[in-house]
Formats: sequence, C-alpha cells, structure tokens
Amino acid sequence: MTFFRKALIVIFTFLLVDGLNSGLTAKNLVKYAIATLPTPVLHTADFRGIFGGEDGETLRLDEDKQIKELEFIAFPKTVFKVEEIIEGNGKKIYKITTKDYPYPTDEGYFIDSRFVKTVEIKPPERPKELPSKQTVIQNLLSTEDSNYLWSGNYKNGIPQIPLFYKPTSLLPEKIREKWMLKGLDCSGLLYYATNGCTPRNTSSLVNYGDSAQIAGLKVDEIIQKVESLDIIVWIGHLIIILVKEHIIESRLDYDKHKKGFQGGVKIRQLKEVLVEIMESRVPVDNYKDEVKEGKKKFVIRRWYE
Repeated sequence: MTFFRKALIVIFTFLLVDGLNSGLTAKNLVKYAIATLPTPVLHTADFRGIFGGEDGETLRLDEDKQIKELEFIAFPKTVFKVEEIIEGNGKKIYKITTKDYPYPTDEGYFIDSRFVKTVEIKPPERPKELPSKQTVIQNLLSTEDSNYLWSGNYKNGIPQIPLFYKPTSLLPEKIREKWMLKGLDCSGLLYYATNGCTPRNTSSLVNYGDSAQIAGLKVDEIIQKVESLDIIVWIGHLIIILVKEHIIESRLDYDKHKKGFQGGVKIRQLKEVLVEIMESRVPVDNYKDEVKEGKKKFVIRRWYE
C-alpha cells in the first residue's frame, strides 16, 4: 500500500469518526424543550398508533371511548427536560420530564417534537399567574356542555394534531373532536380555568389549599360553610363550587339512560350533589383522616387566595 493511499484512509477514517461524534454531540445538545403549542403528553411513545393506527384513520380508544394513554396537555411555554430522543418514520419523539406534571411513572412521559422548540441551556419555568376570581369563574362558565375527555384540559382542543397526524379519510365529528383532544376531565376543568396554576391531578388537589372544616356536618351545614371556588374532592374526582347554590363538574357519565346526561361539563345544584356524595362518602377535614371501615371520604379545600 502506497503512502498516498494510507494517508487517504487515515483522513477518511478521521472524517467519518469526527462526523459521527459531531452527530452524537448535536443529539446530546437537545437537553430541554419549550412548548410552542398546547402539547399532548402521553405515557407511550407510540403517537402514530394512537392517532391513526395501521389504517391511518383509527383513533385508539378504550371501552369508555377515551384515550387512556393521554396524561395531560401542557400549556405553551411549559419547559421539558429531554431524557431521550426516539426517531422513526422521519419523526422525533422526546421522552421527557416536567415540573408541571411531577407524578411518578413506570412507562415514562413522551411528547412529539413538532409541538416544541429545543434549547441547550435550561430555560426559566413557565410563568404562572393566577387569574382573578371573577375570571376563573367566567372561564368555568364558558366550559358548560363541553365534552368529557380523559386527561383533557384544553376546552377547544389542539387543531394541529390532525395536521401532524393526518387521518386518511373524513372522520365523524365526535371522533375528530377526540382526535384534537377537545374536552376536559374533572381536574382538567380547574387546570384550564386557572391557566394551569393549579395541580393537574386529584392526588395533589386533596391536600391543596386550606381545609374547610366539615367533619361530622350535614348537607345544609356544609352549604353554609363553603365559599365560591372551593373544591369538593377525593382521589379520583373533583367538583368546583361556583357559588353557594351551584357547582360545576366534568364527568364521563352522569346517567347514560337519561337524555342530556351522557357526560361532559355540567352545572348542577350544590345541595343535590352533596346529597348524592354523602350517600357513599363521609366528610372529613383532612384527606388523611381515618373513617369507619367500608366508608369512603371527601374533603373541601379552600385554595383561592
């Protein structure tokens, strides 16, 4: 082998290794991402399997017609730490963590890279400014009759999803609305109304704010104790008091046999709802308080200052 050929091989090898290292370095530089759009966060990296499936037009729903892989929808400017980059079919999915959703997970949390911009240096967290009490109430009122959506917290949905995951045929309206993640669940209703200033899950909301002292009280006595925007909550469900006489809540199914009560966001009489709750639950001052065996509990938390 001539000296010239040896030199060419050395140069080629150096350029190849350098190029690979540069690619790895560039990939590793993606450490943080900032939501530029409302960003769906799933506990699976299989976005295409959810939005389209094998035929490009099937939305993956469970027996309740919900997307159970959805965790929440991050507000614009939410900051994510990128833990891993998953590439396939020309798309990038990021495995992430975020302070806006600090809940443990075995599967991990994932976002589509097209909803965010990436940065190398850690940016400041999303600014959170709690709206005025009247604005929160108006936001709540604006959601009446909205769809119920598991883990939904964006009333009008995300119109970019059908653009990023374009269905191969014209979808029925109800399926298209779910494809866009249009709707709210119980805690998502409060998250939406407060611009993402409240905890996203009921597991946090049962201890959020101050306790309304309701242990041992009857329905009419509890009504006298509550204030506007207090929340009636237990792990699994949240109800928001609008004023002393009315509540607003989002439920999957109020009464599937009753016309107009197939689910969604509804305003109801506070007394009627408390009577229903107290048929199976006991009021306590703090969620850690013990109740009689076989009984369930609920708390009322006063969170708005």
